[in-house]
Amino acid sequence: MLSSSDFASASWELVVRVDHEIEEQQKDIKLRVSGDLHIGGVMLKLVEQMNITQDWSDFALWWEQKRCWLLKTHWTLDKCGVQADAKLLFTPQHKMLRLRLPNARTVRLRVSFSAVVFKAVADICKVLNIRRPEELSLLKPSGDYTKKKKKKDKNSKEPMIEDVLNLDSSSTNSGSPVSPGLYSKTMTPTYDPINGMPALSTMTWFGDSPLTEQNCSVLAFSQPPPSPDVLADMFQPRSLVDKAKMNAGWLDSSRSLMEQNIQEDEQLLLRFKYYTFFDLNPKYDAVRINQLYEQARWAVLLEEIDCTEEEMLIFAALQYHISKLSLCAEIQDFATKSEVDEVEAALSSLEVTLEGGKADNTLEDITDIPKLADYLKLFRPKKLMLKAFKQYWFVFKDTSIAYFKNKELEQGEPIEKLNIRGCEIAPDVNVAGRKFGIKLLIPVADGMNEVYLRCDHEDQYARWMAACILASKGKTMADSSYQPEVINILSFLKMKNRNSSPLVASSIESMDMNPECLVSPRCAKKHKSKQLAARILEAHHNVAQMPLVEAKLQFIQAWQSLPEFGLTYYLVRFKGSKKDDILGVSYNRLIRIDAVTGIPVTTWRFANMKQWNVNWEIRQVAIEFDQNVSIAFTCLSADCKIVHEYIGGYIFLSTRSKDQNETLDEDLFHKLTGGQD
Repeated sequence: MLSSSDFASASWELVVRVDHEIEEQQKDIKLRVSGDLHIGGVMLKLVEQMNITQDWSDFALWWEQKRCWLLKTHWTLDKCGVQADAKLLFTPQHKMLRLRLPNARTVRLRVSFSAVVFKAVADICKVLNIRRPEELSLLKPSGDYTKKKKKKDKNSKEPMIEDVLNLDSSSTNSGSPVSPGLYSKTMTPTYDPINGMPALSTMTWFGDSPLTEQNCSVLAFSQPPPSPDVLADMFQPRSLVDKAKMNAGWLDSSRSLMEQNIQEDEQLLLRFKYYTFFDLNPKYDAVRINQLYEQARWAVLLEEIDCTEEEMLIFAALQYHISKLSLCAEIQDFATKSEVDEVEAALSSLEVTLEGGKADNTLEDITDIPKLADYLKLFRPKKLMLKAFKQYWFVFKDTSIAYFKNKELEQGEPIEKLNIRGCEIAPDVNVAGRKFGIKLLIPVADGMNEVYLRCDHEDQYARWMAACILASKGKTMADSSYQPEVINILSFLKMKNRNSSPLVASSIESMDMNPECLVSPRCAKKHKSKQLAARILEAHHNVAQMPLVEAKLQFIQAWQSLPEFGLTYYLVRFKGSKKDDILGVSYNRLIRIDAVTGIPVTTWRFANMKQWNVNWEIRQVAIEFDQNVSIAFTCLSADCKIVHEYIGGYIFLSTRSKDQNETLDEDLFHKLTGGQD
């Protein structure tokens, strides 16, 4: 039998602070516990001692010194390492958070502060009806983001706190992360692919969700263009180093918000982090497409990505067109033809095929790989040499380009054979100047070899450019995406062609346009307002008949065609180097860039990567590639964990397929991105 003194020596006093929502101040509760008491028993004692009747199922213990949640309720205090000096907080796991979306609107909703960020973002996307949540993450605004705002007058309006959309009803306090919202396997919302509005059959159950019809429109429709003052007031990166600083605030996907010192009701940015947008479908992705369009729009306006003046005018024309359609009241009542159910359409196509007829979508003969053969001009840049193109006979087959002195020598040995698989492809086009070029960056052991091809006209360029894009991804022209790629390139060239048909700018249209809102401030300074409006209206003529969602998709595709698209920059110091460099991270490669000149030095492709790891003691990332190539670098503008997660995240996203039915292997993601720190 233990005496009372023996029992007292085996137990000790634990102070737990209770974060109660009803009481304004936190309250300290003293408990008598022993080391063999499990976490669940501590919480039970707490609730019994407080004697307050409510649902406590969402509450959990947070250990302040260790900055971790004690979520394994069957573990004992001894196993967790909790002793009398531990500072524990009994607090709800779900707290309010303000998220600034890509369209500059702020939503306020309840988010899990105990789940890892990867899971929390997935739950947020369910509420907002954004598919493929693995492409997004949370970004903490940097000091530069609001640097210019602080210099403004105190009476100036802060767009970051205007019109907060409160979605508090989207979650409960009862332990379940969030309600399914509009994201459900059995009830996926259907949108009109023309105007992006929810289909009538979908609206019957919209009322049960925090995303009512009105709120859905807020997220699925673009905001009016910002005023020139607001635009000029926002941070605009002027160098690659500035761009690198913007990417320092990405949260660690393998840790919770609480572990990363995020406070309740703090504002974070919800952004598309990975630039691989899988399975964009206008029928289901109205919100996703709009938010993606908005992120692209702000990237162009704030010059986070470089583009030519001609491309800037196309972006402006598309913005103007989208803005007009979004504000048009008639869009809301737009009636479309009833769509055939996808299953019925598939069965119909199968029936036609079985009967020996020809279905709408012709099947490719995979045994017959097409080839291109034509005269093109070629140029290889060399130092101190003028840009002189020379004509050759080119043959494009599989994923390789061979060129010969002339057509008659095609059956012999080529002058050179270029393997396009894994190359970087960039357009070198000036439609007004009738220049249709393709820039090939071919990776070699010591860097990149540049090759320029010059086509004679739009059709030839579209066919060869589409073939190069597919070949760089390891696909041939037999792939079903080849013809759509050709069509997309031709439509983009048509938008660039300002002389496609004469246009007299309407004075009414010129009056309701503020051209300075549609282009970057630097571009606006180069031209007078009337001149800029006329050029935008001229470009708008080529897109004036586009439906709303198609125009947004066209904007996204034009954004994707820019040479710098998808590159995220970090300031690093390579092992053995005496100067800082910029590291560009893309979906399929790493690029070492000279921080002063901005010129790419070396490219390493993920396809050639054998292994990568992090030395957490010295915070150094080490990567090993084929052919005994290895690199190591330390990150100067951000934590090395962020770069490590980017690499693993892109490799994880490359494993996705439509057969997965939108289910993700979360364990694989954390294995590839989590590290061992």
